[in-house]
Amino acid sequence: MNYITPIDELTKEAEQIQSFCEITPGDNPQETAERITDLGVYIARTGKMLADAKYHLNRKKKDETTKLIINLISKEKLSAKVQNALIDSICAEEQYLVDWIERLNRSCTHQNEAMRSLLSYEKENLRIAKTGY
Repeated sequence: MNYITPIDELTKEAEQIQSFCEITPGDNPQETAERITDLGVYIARTGKMLADAKYHLNRKKKDETTKLIINLISKEKLSAKVQNALIDSICAEEQYLVDWIERLNRSCTHQNEAMRSLLSYEKENLRIAKTGY
């Protein structure tokens, strides 16, 4: 199995990527091109981070479901809806991390597309400036 990044490392890395995504880029074409490169790396990394976060979430759900089933067998029965609500509440932090990393991945993707558009705009302005129209 591939290396699964621990939850605390995922959280720290997500905070770093979040900070990068919150930077307003300048209008320098070189800076735009560099940001496109950085965003490409972040898109790939957040994809792996998302898979790792989902692994942690699913593992906790499995573990907690097993505990819950054992407790329910020895005690009173709860409906499936109540059981799922309990499991969801127990796994709230892991679900938050999954949701956050998924949004980071999408944010990087959207910013990458925006940066490409800005770079194309700057190239067109340069072409017009050289040709006069």
